[in-house]
Amino acid sequence: MDQHLHQYIDRDRLRADIMQTAEFGMIPVEKGNCRTVLAGTEANRQAREYLVKKLNERGLNVSIDAVGNITGRWVPDNADPAARPVATGSHLDSVIAGGIFDGVLGVYAGLESIRAMQDAACSPDHPIEVVAFTEEEGGRFSDGVLGSSVAIGASSVTDALAITDDSGVTLAEALEEIDFKGEGRLDATTWDSWLELHVEQGTRLEDTAAAGIVTDITGTIRCHIDILGEADHAGTTSMEARTDALVAASELALEIEATTNEIVEAHSETAVGTVGQFDIEPGSINVIPGKVHLGIDIRDVEYESMERIVSSIHRCLDRLESERGVETAFTRPYDIEPISMSERCMTALHNTATQTGISTIDLHSGAGHDTMYIAKATDAGLIFAPSKGGYSHSAAEWTDWSDCATTTRLLAGALYDLATEQAPDDARS
Repeated sequence: MDQHLHQYIDRDRLRADIMQTAEFGMIPVEKGNCRTVLAGTEANRQAREYLVKKLNERGLNVSIDAVGNITGRWVPDNADPAARPVATGSHLDSVIAGGIFDGVLGVYAGLESIRAMQDAACSPDHPIEVVAFTEEEGGRFSDGVLGSSVAIGASSVTDALAITDDSGVTLAEALEEIDFKGEGRLDATTWDSWLELHVEQGTRLEDTAAAGIVTDITGTIRCHIDILGEADHAGTTSMEARTDALVAASELALEIEATTNEIVEAHSETAVGTVGQFDIEPGSINVIPGKVHLGIDIRDVEYESMERIVSSIHRCLDRLESERGVETAFTRPYDIEPISMSERCMTALHNTATQTGISTIDLHSGAGHDTMYIAKATDAGLIFAPSKGGYSHSAAEWTDWSDCATTTRLLAGALYDLATEQAPDDARS
């Protein structure tokens, strides 16, 4: 990397961008910082418009694709405009009542990396692109990482735009409402490589004063299950005459916990299984539950372990139908296998860390991020910044500004190296 590049990362400039973005969708809280920025909302429009403004200020060519993915493209003076670009970024949307760093740090660290290169008069050989993906969190239109799934061709533009929220509004309508429905499709397969900076959302880095270089990203399977019993009077229906959907659903939740714990003990300590949704109908205190919907999240760095949990769910559902007389329905709309990061990208990050004296540790990611999709399309790397207390998706989410700047220096150096090396296409891992 350029030996002076890291000196041009401006912590105050980065802080100003993050704090300004925190104003959009801000929720007043007694302690911490909180925002709700769902895809296609007014707060999302404000965050997007601010990003476009900042990209334009540095002369980046801004484009918006049909699903709202934003790209800012910088072609350095000495670069070949036709060369495969090196890309970086993350997302601007949040969960409901989320924090201010999740996604936003990655977007503005990418922009700050380009600003530092411009200020240092660095001119890499490849264009560099900053990307803000649509609907990473899945708070309104999907289970998540929607924009990046379209960018690698895993989801079609047509299908993505037709997805509706709980009110029946399509993604296409929401993007049109905020004037961010563009044209065409961002194609991540054309990129030379990709790096994303994200807050860790855990505690492994907090005590080490180090940046994290991710080696692999956990896979994620999400299942939706309906258990149908029979709603009836809580006072006049005898215990033996009941077909209680909630009791059956409770057995399933306990089975998922037990199976996952067994896998952790015997096979993979990183496996997790969560019943995160538990919706009961009719939901009245004096009515036996007639229907329960469960949303289940399964993750691990070993796909076989994830499949074992899914198999246990199927066995449990069969037993519940036989023993409790309920009917069940199972869907599996979200299925992403674990994926390793590119050796080439990890090497660029390690080399930058050595040259700048930044302390790093290697670790896996238990959360998905857009990188888990992009890694299917091109060389990809992921950096973690420490999270105070491990808190995320809440007002307590916090990453010290010094850590934001340090990890941005790591990002900038690795981006520069990737954009200046002359690696043949067949060297990409």
